[in-house]
Amino acid sequence: MARWEGNARGRLERAALDLFREQGYDGTTVVQITQRANLTERSFYRWFADKREVLFGDDDLEACYLPRIEAAPEGLGALPALLLAFASTPDVLRPRDFLLERAAVIAASPPLRERELIKMVTLSEKLVAALVRRGHDHQTASLAADVGSAVLRLATHRWLLGDDSDFSDLLATARRDLLDVAAEGPSTP
Repeated sequence: MARWEGNARGRLERAALDLFREQGYDGTTVVQITQRANLTERSFYRWFADKREVLFGDDDLEACYLPRIEAAPEGLGALPALLLAFASTPDVLRPRDFLLERAAVIAASPPLRERELIKMVTLSEKLVAALVRRGHDHQTASLAADVGSAVLRLATHRWLLGDDSDFSDLLATARRDLLDVAAEGPSTP
């Protein structure tokens, strides 16, 4: 083992992403990931429960969003409170190139797509709970979490494609776009 290099978590994430891209998710083992990162299996399991989790650092998002939702100004609506919290997304996003590679690896692997959906549902449930604690009824909180998540996905997608606008502006544009679509109402064939 070489001398300590630091940033074990980041090295494991990078090694896993590279290996998943090179040989596929199913063809990659934890041992290979740790060898590529120049770490031990013990180090891997200190950070991640299994190899799926190496690409899902959503705990960072929860740690970023939940306190901001709770700290939102009194009387702020459910969706505006979420969007205020989501404006902090760039504080926890990994570099754009990493996230683009990650998206491609996830798209190519059914187990990783499934894990991503589970993580999204779990985050949504926590957002709902945070809004309920602020005094919103469950139905309103749930709808706001669904709409807010759609706005966040669209803003993040635009950022990933190279839009360097302020993230708050990307969120506002995505919200307007969503409201425009909703305002169209039912269409007739």
